[in-house]
Amino acid sequence: MRVGVLGVGAVGARAVRQLATTEDPPEVVVADRDESKVERIAAALAPHVARIGVGELRGLDVIVLATPAPHAALAEVHLRAGTSVVSVSDDVADVDRLIQLGPLAREQGLTLVAGAAFAPGLSGLLARYAAGRFDQVDEIHVAAHGTGGPACARQHHRALAGLALAWQDGMWIERSSGSGRELCWFPDPVGAHDCYRAELVDPLLLVPAFPTVSRVSARLSATRRDRITARLPMLRRPHPEGTLGALRVEVRGHRDGAREVEVLGAIDRPAVAAGAVAAVAVTHVLAREAPTGVVGMADARLDTEGLLAELAFRGVKAARYTGAVP
Repeated sequence: MRVGVLGVGAVGARAVRQLATTEDPPEVVVADRDESKVERIAAALAPHVARIGVGELRGLDVIVLATPAPHAALAEVHLRAGTSVVSVSDDVADVDRLIQLGPLAREQGLTLVAGAAFAPGLSGLLARYAAGRFDQVDEIHVAAHGTGGPACARQHHRALAGLALAWQDGMWIERSSGSGRELCWFPDPVGAHDCYRAELVDPLLLVPAFPTVSRVSARLSATRRDRITARLPMLRRPHPEGTLGALRVEVRGHRDGAREVEVLGAIDRPAVAAGAVAAVAVTHVLAREAPTGVVGMADARLDTEGLLAELAFRGVKAARYTGAVP
C-alpha cells in the first residue's frame, strides 16, 4: 500500500510519524512546497518515508491533505485519479465543498474522509461513542480549546469573526461569532474556559450523522482580546505549534425513558491528536473498513470503538465526566 501526505506542517508531520511507526507500515511519500521540511522528515523516518515532488503524487492508494484549506479542488483531482482522500480541513466552506464530492467518490468506489483532525475529527468520534449510550440523541454540543500549527491558529482567528453555524429544530441558523458566552469545563489540567460561538465545521458533519438530533452547536474558547481583534489581521505571528488543547463533547438524549446527559472530553496538543486521527483514518481506509463516499468521523458505519482504541494506543485518550451535569 502506498500513502501520500501533502503538507508536513505541525499536523502533517505528526500524521507521517504515526503512519511510519505503525505495525507493518505502508510506503509513505511526503511532499511540501518547503523542501527542507520534507528532507528532514524523510531522513528521520527512512526507510519507511520517502520525499517526492508536489506534482509527483500519483499512483497512491490514499492521500492525506494536510496543507492549509482549501482542499476540495485537490480532493477532486485525486479522486478522479483513483486515490482515496483524507482531509484535515477545518474550514466550513471547504468542508461543504468536500461533502459535495460524495457522488464522485461513490462512483469511483473510493472514500473521502472529511474533517479527520482534532475538531472536527476526534470530536465526532467522541459524539458517536457517547450516542451509543442513548436510545435517542436530541442534542450535541461541542467545545474546543487550543490550536495546532500556524494554519490552525489563523483559521481559529477567522472563525471568531465569521458566522457560527448551528442546527436548531430542523433548520440551520447563523449567529454572530464571538457571541453566546458559555463557561465550559474541560478535563484537567485545562479546566474551565469561556467559550463562544464560532464558524466551526462540527455541526456540518454531525447533523447528517445523527438524523434525529434537534440541536447541534460548536463553541471555541477565546479571551477578550481574541474577540476584540478577530476582525483585524493577526497582530502577531502564530506560534509554530500551539500548547495543550482540549475537547468537550456533550450529548443529551433519552435512555430507558429518562432524559440523560453524557459528557466526554480529551486533552492533547491539537496537532498531535489531529495527526493521529488522520493516520488511523488512513489505516481504516487501507483496510477497507470505511465505506465509499464522503465519511465524517462521526459516521455510524465506522468502527468507532476500534478507532478510539487505536488512538488510545497511540496516546490520544478520552475521558468521561462522571459528576452531575445541570
